[in-house]
Amino acid sequence: MRGRLSTLVRRLRPADGRRTRWLRRAVVAAVVGAALLTGGTVASVQWIRGGAEGHIFAEQDVPDAPVALVLGTKVHPDGTPSPFLTARLEIARRLLAAGKVRAILLSGDNMNPDYDEPTAMRRWLLDQGVPAEKVVLDYAGFDTYDSCARAKRIFGVERATVVTQSFHLPRAVAVCRRLGVDASGVGDETAREYDRTWRISSTREYGACVKAAVDLLSGRDPAHLGRQETGVEDALRRA
Repeated sequence: MRGRLSTLVRRLRPADGRRTRWLRRAVVAAVVGAALLTGGTVASVQWIRGGAEGHIFAEQDVPDAPVALVLGTKVHPDGTPSPFLTARLEIARRLLAAGKVRAILLSGDNMNPDYDEPTAMRRWLLDQGVPAEKVVLDYAGFDTYDSCARAKRIFGVERATVVTQSFHLPRAVAVCRRLGVDASGVGDETAREYDRTWRISSTREYGACVKAAVDLLSGRDPAHLGRQETGVEDALRRA
């Protein structure tokens, strides 16, 4: 019996040792992977945000530009803009009224027939007295990259003031600039009163910067391109 037990122990020890070595290797690989992921995230955030340095302004100080590019976000089921979106639209309205822009390009999500950000945005602006001929809609602004790419490639925008919340603004301005739009930006701070949503959205920016870096480095096309449109050109001609 004792001999059999000794044999069994001898047989198990090498296997146990191999398992221990594999476990150590797995732990090391996990640690290295986490470090690389963290480093990649930090590098992406720095690269993206670095592209916006010197191009973010207070509303009263932003340089004049032909177009305000308002990026879409949540619209309620009844078709009214969320507070975050309303704040963006109000800045664009004031920029137009002050003569700092001459047209407003509303870029948002209308992928599904029952969800339409650009139309809700336009309705809000018109209700505030903005002339309809100054407002242009982009129904395929499915994310920040698509909005910036389409502003350049579909609507021919060369220079713009990007309007969004301040936590989103560095990424938005940087993406537009890296896609060939001479962009400055004005950020909203009033939506900070929605503390939980603001904090969650701010935290998500780290992952969004990684995605933006991948999009820019890959040079992907927007989800939808389509034909070139003259809406912005027409609106500026009427100025």
